[in-house]
Amino acid sequence: MGRLSQLYPTAFVSGASNGLGRAFARMLLAEGVRVWGTSRDPARLAGVLERRPGQFYPVTLDLASPQGAVGAYEGAAEEAGGAFDLVVNNAGYGVFGEFGALDSSVWRTQLEGMLGTVVTLSHCAYRSMRHRNRGCLVHVSSLAAEFPIPYMSGYNVAKAGLSALSESLIFESRGTGVRVIDFRPGDYRTDFNRGMAKASASARTKRVWECLEAILAAAPAPERAAEDLRGALLRDRSAVVRSGTFFQARLAPLLARALPAPFTRWATARYFRA
Repeated sequence: MGRLSQLYPTAFVSGASNGLGRAFARMLLAEGVRVWGTSRDPARLAGVLERRPGQFYPVTLDLASPQGAVGAYEGAAEEAGGAFDLVVNNAGYGVFGEFGALDSSVWRTQLEGMLGTVVTLSHCAYRSMRHRNRGCLVHVSSLAAEFPIPYMSGYNVAKAGLSALSESLIFESRGTGVRVIDFRPGDYRTDFNRGMAKASASARTKRVWECLEAILAAAPAPERAAEDLRGALLRDRSAVVRSGTFFQARLAPLLARALPAPFTRWATARYFRA
């Protein structure tokens, strides 16, 4: 048994079938934590996570259905003994394209799922944790909350909103036994781009997309993010945690604080070949 299982015997991890969510779930399982992991298709969980009797439990959850998502969460919490000690809100997806070229329904659906439904799930988890005066709520936001990714406006807004919620709850939970972590990963080598919806492309957006593909191909493995989350959980305190390469997670935020906004925008355009 690892120390994490003593702090957080039970955990709920959304989006556990691939990418960062899968790495988080595997890390927690290795620590001896009982994990309820979600996917829109639970069959995908059996192929990517070791089925450990009494330790891993697949859950069907779709962010596009707020009522269904809440029902799935509450059912899993009941199975876990009434509440979770750790909740990792990780599920999400991207839509790539110029804001004006996207149908408003596509943009709205992304915000409703990635922000609206996630906030609703966080509300369920946070109220339970405050009632028991213990637990940890993790929002997997993104460095895009600080450095918006070109042509991913919906994703940027959703992640910035999630970080704003985290900051609010970090303040509200001061002096209690509840911890809130705003986990902001940079680029990691996952299938995130593969499942991304794309609007009609121009020459400029094609250049940015090719750059995004190259960045992800050279990015660290998601297990590195899982180790960063593990370290944050073991510190047992609320925090904003940036995760990624030294440039993305350390140097870029430092420079952004020291330099004027126009320079940051210029650097972003150069970085993404925009």
